[in-house]
Amino acid sequence: MGHSTLALSDFIALLRHYGVTLIADVRAFPYSRRNRDYDGTSLQPELATQGIGYSHFPELGGRRPRLKTVPAETNAFWRVQSFHNYADYALGQDFHRGLVRLIEAGQQATVAIMCAEVLWWRCHRRIVTDYLLAHGVTVFHILSMTDAVPAHLTESAIIDSSRHITYPQINTSRD
Repeated sequence: MGHSTLALSDFIALLRHYGVTLIADVRAFPYSRRNRDYDGTSLQPELATQGIGYSHFPELGGRRPRLKTVPAETNAFWRVQSFHNYADYALGQDFHRGLVRLIEAGQQATVAIMCAEVLWWRCHRRIVTDYLLAHGVTVFHILSMTDAVPAHLTESAIIDSSRHITYPQINTSRD
């Protein structure tokens, strides 16, 4: 879920409504210039007063540079460069260490992965979600008190035997 401009009290109400017991912060940098309530150092103690845990997962953070070691066509489905970069990064060991840690956390708690962007389809959480789905984890995108939609694999996603995901360009030609 994305905190966006939600008041912290509304954010906590959403977490409680959906039974979330742990926030997995997947921002590269756990800070907010717009709302200091969402700085990791401020958020963690506030959540603790509500019985909700907080953990930062820097290995799953966005804003990744282009990797020249991954051929461009591997993840050509992503036209927005930041998604393409993140999909490339997700093929590496650092991402997978963070993913394993997230999956293990989910075995002990009801986890919500959090970033700033409220719309999941405009956030790197979309790719993290694909990896969770590839590992058999059920995921819902929490948008509001009345809107939590089941996650589905991105249409071009190909999962290999190691559960790595690539996103080749989809051929839309009818020839």
